Amino acid sequence: MNDPLYREIILENFEHPQNYGVVKNANAEKTSVNELCGDKIHISARIVNKKIAEIAWEGEGCAIARAAASILTGETEGQPVVKIKKMTSEAFLKKMGITLTPARRKCALLGFATLQEAIK
Repeated sequence: MNDPLYREIILENFEHPQNYGVVKNANAEKTSVNELCGDKIHISARIVNKKIAEIAWEGEGCAIARAAASILTGETEGQPVVKIKKMTSEAFLKKMGITLTPARRKCALLGFATLQEAIK
């Protein structure tokens, strides 16, 4: 957590989140809670022609969970659903561009797991 790049990525997405809110007329939605720490993320998306036409998130919790949801929505908007379904948690963490401790991985993956459930 002392890495300046780590702090910059997390803080930028925490303070200036991408796609924060709720998608009207969403046809894919899910809310998940990390019972260990209380982080809560809600993902809503509108899928058109098998692509994520619009995606948004809302949530409460630590900076990592919120920043990861921001990065996730930025990375997946406009993408084919099949591509997102095939994405692994490791691939998503790599897209975040930061190294996380094992304890923080659960925080970072909450939004990812929520999106995977929403598009099933």
